[in-house]
Amino acid sequence: MTAILKNFIGGEWVDGSGVTKNINPSNTNDLVGEYAKADKAQTEKAIAAAKAAFPAWAQSTPQVRYDALNKISTEILARKEELGRLLAREEGKTLPEGIGEVARAGQIFAFFAGEALRLIGEKGASVRPGLDVELTREPVGVIGMITPWNFPIAIPAWKIAPALCYGNTVVFKPAELVPGSGHALAEIITRSGIPAGVFNLVVGSGSVVGQTLLDHPDVAAISFTGSVQTGRKIAQACVLSNPMKKFQLEMGGKNPLVVLDDADLKTAVEVAVNGAYFSTGQRCTASSRLIVTEGIHDRFVAAVADRLNSLSVDDALKAGVHIGPVVDQSQLDQDLRYIKIGQDEGAKLAFGGELLKRDNPGHYLQPALFTEANNNMRIAREEIFGPVAAVIRAKNYEEALAISNDTEFGLASGICTSSLKYASHYKRNSESGMVMVNLPTAGVDYHVPFGGRKGSSYGAREQGSYAREFYTTVKTAYTYPG
Repeated sequence: MTAILKNFIGGEWVDGSGVTKNINPSNTNDLVGEYAKADKAQTEKAIAAAKAAFPAWAQSTPQVRYDALNKISTEILARKEELGRLLAREEGKTLPEGIGEVARAGQIFAFFAGEALRLIGEKGASVRPGLDVELTREPVGVIGMITPWNFPIAIPAWKIAPALCYGNTVVFKPAELVPGSGHALAEIITRSGIPAGVFNLVVGSGSVVGQTLLDHPDVAAISFTGSVQTGRKIAQACVLSNPMKKFQLEMGGKNPLVVLDDADLKTAVEVAVNGAYFSTGQRCTASSRLIVTEGIHDRFVAAVADRLNSLSVDDALKAGVHIGPVVDQSQLDQDLRYIKIGQDEGAKLAFGGELLKRDNPGHYLQPALFTEANNNMRIAREEIFGPVAAVIRAKNYEEALAISNDTEFGLASGICTSSLKYASHYKRNSESGMVMVNLPTAGVDYHVPFGGRKGSSYGAREQGSYAREFYTTVKTAYTYPG
């Protein structure tokens, strides 16, 4: 009988009020684990524990925080193959991708261990004679964290690490669909030496656990990654709460990749296929709109189709697999609906889009490539979050740039070109938070800011030193020596 893995509240592992089953999307007969579900009362206990632990942790020394974060990083990196296998098994990304994500989580904790030692203030002269002015940063308080299923260890890491680094306490709600990686991360954090209550894990639904975090007056801030629809609800709730909560939202994307006539064809194809289809297209930074100028269009489409035909779609844990399964039946149904929508809109399904059968029952979908699409179609405007991309023909660079920016989103964008002129112009004029030249739109270093514009993001950037903007508040203090 499978042991039910517990929540972590106030320094203790506790039972829940129900059970979440974690199913392997590569083999739906495989139960990865069972996890205790927290209810409202348990979530409130976690918030209370975090509040009680906050004053002491906020006053802890940089060395104490460094030691804890460094210990977390060391264990994550030492266990990256084991944890990567768990991640691939529960989420469906390939084993190399899973191991890579775990390594990134370890690197994030190592980075913020260093940041704990680098947090300094400023001292200046007042415009009034004889006064000193000091600018310091202080922790915000109890942070509620709501994370998605597509990066079940990296995204929690880039929220939890800076929160702890800057002296905040945490109530962490991982995605209910994939709780295994979050639970494993929580176990590692509990062994780091941090005091009871500083970190709390509550697995459960957004309607119960998430809503309790939003409603509770002792939660000072919410960091959320997920859908636009949910993000808007969180923003409204944070503004209307008393006291108002600080909030940070990372939401959707409909990211463009522009391919110009002068692009190296092989490079452009690899960039497009990696960005659009790897990780089963389940990345908010995936390049789902391929905007291609006329001179290279036909060669590009043919080469992408050939490349897709060469990819292996199979069990995420098998060697040599390029694309794993879709995460669950609900997401697979959504992908299939959009494939039908694209066909009904008049786009041509040039490759793929078929369900696949493999040795074990799983959510396998052949990557889908649409051509003859335009930017007014739903498949070019709405986030599908699957292995589906649409090629949009453009007359020239100017039209390609206009199409690229014609979206409610603004997370990532890319361009494939050998022209320094066009690359430089695109970097300046693309309305997105992250721009790639001759690189996939999906892929950002762990030490630089992550985030976008328009409907993709709201609030301070995540990752890197910019994370301090969300996880700290600035204090201005005057001293009159007398």
